[in-house]
Amino acid sequence: MTSEAPSRSRRARSGMLRRQVPEEDSTILIDVAPGAENGDSYGSTARTSERSGGQEAAGRVGSPSEPQIADFVLVWEEDLRLGRPPDSAPRDKAATHAAWRDTFLENLRAAGLHVDQRHVRNSSSAVHYVLLSAPWAVLCYHAEDLRLKLPLQELPNQASHWSARLLARLGIPNVLQEDVPDVPPEYYTCEFKVSKLSRYLGSDNPDTFFSSTDRHQILFAILAKTPYGHEKKGVIGIDQLLADGVFSAAFPLHDGPFRPPPGFPQAAGLGRRQLLFQYWARWRKWSKYQPLEHVRGYFGEKVALYFAWLGFYTAWLLPAAAVGTLVFLVGCCMVSSDTPTQELCGSAEDLQMCPRCADCPFWPLSSACALAQAGRLFDHGGTVFFSAFVALWAALLLAHWRRSSAALAHRWGCSHYEDLEERPRPQFAASAPTTAPNPVTGEDEPYFPRRLRVRRVLAGSVLVVMLVAVVVMCLVSVILCRGILAALVSRSSSAPVASWASRIASFTGSLVNLVFILVLSKIYVALARVLTRWEMHRTQTKFEDAFTLKVFIFQFVNFYSSPIYVAFFKGRFVGYPGNYHTLFGVRNEECAAGGCLVELAQELLVIMVGKQVVNNVQEVLVPQLQAWWHTARLRRGRRRPGPAADRAPWEADYELLPCGDLFQEYLETVLQFGFVTIFVAACPLAPLFALLNNWVEVRLDARKLVCQQRRPVAQRAQDIGIWAHILAVIAHLAVVSNAFLLAFTSDFLPRTYYRWTHAHDLRGFLNFTLAHAPPAFAAAHNRTCRYQAFREDDGQYSPTYWNLLAIRLAFVIVFEHVVFSIGRLLDLLVPDIPESVEVKVKREYYLAKQALAENGALSGADGAKDGYFPGSESSLGPQPPAPGVGPAPPAPSL
Repeated sequence: MTSEAPSRSRRARSGMLRRQVPEEDSTILIDVAPGAENGDSYGSTARTSERSGGQEAAGRVGSPSEPQIADFVLVWEEDLRLGRPPDSAPRDKAATHAAWRDTFLENLRAAGLHVDQRHVRNSSSAVHYVLLSAPWAVLCYHAEDLRLKLPLQELPNQASHWSARLLARLGIPNVLQEDVPDVPPEYYTCEFKVSKLSRYLGSDNPDTFFSSTDRHQILFAILAKTPYGHEKKGVIGIDQLLADGVFSAAFPLHDGPFRPPPGFPQAAGLGRRQLLFQYWARWRKWSKYQPLEHVRGYFGEKVALYFAWLGFYTAWLLPAAAVGTLVFLVGCCMVSSDTPTQELCGSAEDLQMCPRCADCPFWPLSSACALAQAGRLFDHGGTVFFSAFVALWAALLLAHWRRSSAALAHRWGCSHYEDLEERPRPQFAASAPTTAPNPVTGEDEPYFPRRLRVRRVLAGSVLVVMLVAVVVMCLVSVILCRGILAALVSRSSSAPVASWASRIASFTGSLVNLVFILVLSKIYVALARVLTRWEMHRTQTKFEDAFTLKVFIFQFVNFYSSPIYVAFFKGRFVGYPGNYHTLFGVRNEECAAGGCLVELAQELLVIMVGKQVVNNVQEVLVPQLQAWWHTARLRRGRRRPGPAADRAPWEADYELLPCGDLFQEYLETVLQFGFVTIFVAACPLAPLFALLNNWVEVRLDARKLVCQQRRPVAQRAQDIGIWAHILAVIAHLAVVSNAFLLAFTSDFLPRTYYRWTHAHDLRGFLNFTLAHAPPAFAAAHNRTCRYQAFREDDGQYSPTYWNLLAIRLAFVIVFEHVVFSIGRLLDLLVPDIPESVEVKVKREYYLAKQALAENGALSGADGAKDGYFPGSESSLGPQPPAPGVGPAPPAPSL
């Protein structure tokens, strides 16, 4: 394998650093700094300040006189205790890994990167660090290849929170506002072109022209597509090397420690990581706006968009939580004055209910007084108003988020990233069988036939359906366990315990269901990732969208199947005394005396709050334990570990935890949004619990990124991806779900019907909802009993049942149409892109044409007709020579 390295190195150098360009680009506009060619220094381009300001850069790029910290670090560990014979399997594996590493590093050098190696040894192991940095020439080449957007003109930062603008209009002091130093300015940007280098802002200073996040993206792109074997066999890129254990870690360096030095008073002199810790990741900042511009400047657009969404959603939960809490308090006040509940609690032994199982005793309805009172907390007239309110709230939230997302995407230069700027994934490029022109840019790119991808997606869908069937089987088993447990508890000699049989069984089933949910989630996510890789999606965005859709479909069934059963199926297929329906020999479950709505509220609180508690405990305790173990393992055997200040930055960062992706964070938030909206008619307190959890979640995630984890590779993103479409689907499902909850699960319509047809004060409503057991059943047991249903004495449905069914269906139709119509109207009144952003887009388009025009004519009247589209490679790139003109001379090698 190592014998192939020289030829691969030559190919990598010629493929990465040379290309034919027209004559206008033949002038040398970039140059490799002295010493770079000889490799006498790893010549990092790292600096102590960015375009946004700060201290002076330490020196010229590539200058061997003053080496600086590298941009990227690769790590692998070596066990020095291996004493096995040379032909043993571990020794062979170690030799293979060493050959892959040598080939990979040689190809990185051939790609123009500076490579420096450092070693830390103790008595039993060695940790090897590879410090990588890119010279000016490589940065410029790959910045153009990746279509990075760089600044043309600086603007004053006009970012402001919507609530800040609202409070300013109302003249209310804004306690959420906090002045954060060194706010990055805004820029008009366009795609980088080497031939137009002088037109860009700050191009006269190579040390600060590319930000640290730009450099990290460039180096990671090189690492991702550098081969270490035959490319078509998939031996390419750092991701595969990490998966095979060739390297232990690959990460960009943090900007120093997160805590400022003791007694350091000047906030303006803080590093960017220290600034984020002081003004974002501390718990005392829970009531302040997030410094999103600083987050974006340090972690990249993808991370910043996640926190922008989380903060936006949390802020919008405030009115929903306030109204939901008010509705719940109204229910508390109505319990003591509710006539049907008073009749139930005062019925004593007058209302004897039919047995819950074949061997169970008759029981008095008054024993369920506490359950009936609990049901009134959630099931009353205010629930209808709150359901409609939350449906419209969700529509407005998503409409305003689209506006905020569009404004952020333009301000951060990502408006056309997915359509025009995103490159194919390295894994896709290595495995694609052929190439084809990109229909937008016209460039040849790796291509995978659409028909083959559709076949693979369909094949993967079969596995998804099978796993969904497993979830349904688990749900059926939980239902059977609840039925058996309810029957066993009902036989208790204690009347209070027997009266709570249904609730005890329901609560136990909820806990078992939560365990099933968490276990199945772990298994399915791993399978979904393998399936998505096999489907061969072109870009990282498409890959993540396909993976997200698979996992969400499964998780939707996994998390919501039990609440859906309780809300819409439990108690519907029970039968009547003497003719009860069974499932696998077990009698179907009935709703308790308080109704199924209170059971649904219990189910939601167990799953939703239980999941939040488990996740938060995992995010607090597990990282602490992992960090302790990882640090102890690395420091084991050292004679003098020393303080953190005495360790090299790459050593300190390697002791941190690996940074994961944002998928689990998004999934947790979207599932929470589903609980808040889809079943809100059953639990008006759900927005309050979500709000409290998210207040903790924002600072918990911020603290993880700043203090506990290695710095992630900055990634660009246009929006939150397919999650926005999933949220819109959930918002529509919420309208339908709450309409059916109010119509078929709540007592709202039966009470309204009785109020208009019998008694306005609801006296006698309890007796109205109870049917008499059939005469045959009463004769067999030598006593009569009652059960909850609208049936005649012979067990057939009564006319009241059919009247109520028609009213319920009409209510569903009216509720859906009214809410959907108002939501659609609000959506039309709120444009997706703010007018101010549209003006900035036109201004940026004009400046890009001016900056990249070849002569004055293109920037005048003729240039207005050239069909330019912002971000288009064809419009920004050099034009081919006119017919009859010879080919342009090749550009000098970079």
